[in-house]
Amino acid sequence: MKVAICQYDMQWENAANNLPVVEELIAKADADLVLLPEMFSTGFKLHASAVAEPMDGPTIAAMRGWAEKYQKAVVGSIVIVDEEGKFRNRMFFVKPSGEMAWYDKRHLFRPGGEGRDYTPGKERVIVEYMGVRFLLLICYDLRFPVWSRNLGDYDAILYCASWAADRREPWKILLRARAVENQAYVFGVNRVGDDPASHYAGDSQIIDFRGRILMEVADVEATLTAEIDLKAQQRFRDAFPAWKDRDDFEIKI
Repeated sequence: MKVAICQYDMQWENAANNLPVVEELIAKADADLVLLPEMFSTGFKLHASAVAEPMDGPTIAAMRGWAEKYQKAVVGSIVIVDEEGKFRNRMFFVKPSGEMAWYDKRHLFRPGGEGRDYTPGKERVIVEYMGVRFLLLICYDLRFPVWSRNLGDYDAILYCASWAADRREPWKILLRARAVENQAYVFGVNRVGDDPASHYAGDSQIIDFRGRILMEVADVEATLTAEIDLKAQQRFRDAFPAWKDRDDFEIKI
């Protein structure tokens, strides 16, 4: 299957203008799955109440419509207010069939104060689509290898991010590290452009299970596409079975 990652600029707090742009990107992507940046419809927002939507809000409705219309899975995070009134940085995986799964960001960005408004998730989420098992992770999660450790339960990681340009080198290094240590494909999509707090330099990457960069792009809008080869991945895991020597551990929430 083919996965596309869409690196683009977005208008601050303006979902009405951003959603048509996103739809065009999805329509043009030659892929079975399209991955969008963190908070793709509004830009990264700390004061969640200004942009939060309920689960039946317009952005989720749009994602469902795109997935059905273009027969592609659509993945990305938005700001959600849940049934308890808590704000979540929630990453959705929407299939063409209408089936939907989601992951609430576990690691909230402490240096930026994300934890003041948002409630962290507690569950690790893996979604199977077209025979491929995808681990869903968001931005700051990238810095925590235990949370993303492959337990033999996934084939690829989908990272959506709004990762500021002044930390661009750790972003690139850690994407490759997660691919190498987990013998997994890694799809890392970041945004470009500016918001009131930060500049974003993109640096989106697609990395294979050996840690080889298949596709990358710097500070421009672009869509990158690569194909997942599960047979090649399994041959590599069989030939270099480092996974058999992994350490056992228990995550305490």
